[in-house]
Amino acid sequence: MDRDFTIRYLVDDVAAAAAFYTGQLGFALDLDRSPAFVQVTRGQLALQLSGPTSSAGQPMPDGRIPRPGGWNRIQLAVEDLDAIVDRLKAAGVIFRNEIVAGRGGRQILLDDPAGNPIGLYERAG
Repeated sequence: MDRDFTIRYLVDDVAAAAAFYTGQLGFALDLDRSPAFVQVTRGQLALQLSGPTSSAGQPMPDGRIPRPGGWNRIQLAVEDLDAIVDRLKAAGVIFRNEIVAGRGGRQILLDDPAGNPIGLYERAG
């Protein structure tokens, strides 16, 4: 399916990232151009997971090398945040913090296998 926009995450290992997003977070494999990149989808979100051999992983003219990680992130709405966090922790997923609560609901940050952050949030009410 063509989409108006996608989000791209740089990853170290395309296969590991694809397995994580499809196996742990409910994404579907939409396009497979391994080992360079894959595209996974969840609802209206299309996420391209681009490895070091993809065009996104090529050095910039000034010599900088794109790398995974940072703090910009996708946010996934979930139901029963506690159960999902328990399941992911049992699977060995690394979390950056514990669940925090605010006016809009509860949220937590976790890392994908390459260190890219993902926010999980459960709306209040």
